Amino acid sequence: MFIRILLCALLCILGVGCSKGDGPLDEWMQPDGKIKVLSTTAIIDDVVGKIGKERIAHLSLITGEMDPHSYELVKGDDEKINRATLIFCHGLGLEHGASLRLKLQHAEGVTYLGDYIKEKQPGSILMRKGQEDPHIWMDIFLWKEVIDPIVKELSRVDPEGALFYEQNGNALREEMLAVHEKIRAQILCVPQEKRFLVTSHDAFNYFTKRYLAGGEENWSLRFQAPEGLAPDGQLSCFDIQQIIDHLHAHNIHVVFPESNVSKDSLRKIVSASSEKGFSIKLSKGPLYADSLGAPGSDADTYLKMMEHNVSLLVHEWQ
Repeated sequence: MFIRILLCALLCILGVGCSKGDGPLDEWMQPDGKIKVLSTTAIIDDVVGKIGKERIAHLSLITGEMDPHSYELVKGDDEKINRATLIFCHGLGLEHGASLRLKLQHAEGVTYLGDYIKEKQPGSILMRKGQEDPHIWMDIFLWKEVIDPIVKELSRVDPEGALFYEQNGNALREEMLAVHEKIRAQILCVPQEKRFLVTSHDAFNYFTKRYLAGGEENWSLRFQAPEGLAPDGQLSCFDIQQIIDHLHAHNIHVVFPESNVSKDSLRKIVSASSEKGFSIKLSKGPLYADSLGAPGSDADTYLKMMEHNVSLLVHEWQ
């Protein structure tokens, strides 16, 4: 007995431990008979979890505030992808890290949710500088359309749970519609002249078109960002000056950093504007676009994230 205790203590010191302690990953890896569902991001995983609930074991591949645009596979990711019965991705070019993209192309059971929406509603996909904008989840009314393919795939591999998944999907759709209407009403209470958004990267086009523009044809004038669809490019002096000109033209005095994107570009814009006598500030908190907040925060689920963003915007615009 003493030897077992001593061995266990030694393993703990070495970082191995007496028992598995990897939290959600450890639970997901267990051979418990549940459907193993892997989503590339926490935003998808949150929706999948609300539909599958206790009948599935679900996990997000990309965790925390890691950038999904440029994410490359790390140790253990191959095993997760190989073990998964179903894999849900955003598609539309979001997951363009070379190793991840290649692995997904050769994996089984993969559903690209953005591509599904594109096929069903081709006119709903926005283009930016010749590229498809993958940030469809920033429009709740559009993002609710991913419920159907998720329900369909879960029902395909688990026919006995089909009614369960359908009922959960319907309940989630109603919840999403309620939050959609709530935040739309909140934003429309803000005067039009204040509803201009500048963030770190080009992630809020769908959000702007649906919620900020109020049906305006030239909705894109209400949103600008110094960095493109993926926040991994080089920022030029021209990019900075373009944003400064936009801020001055529309009398915008607050810019919004994002939780998982460097604030450097916005700080440069604030500093350059100040030198020209035009006061700009960073918002007190970040917006969430490509990732959720930490567990226990006010943005740790998809819908809470959207409500957090709108609350911050309305507060800063007052």
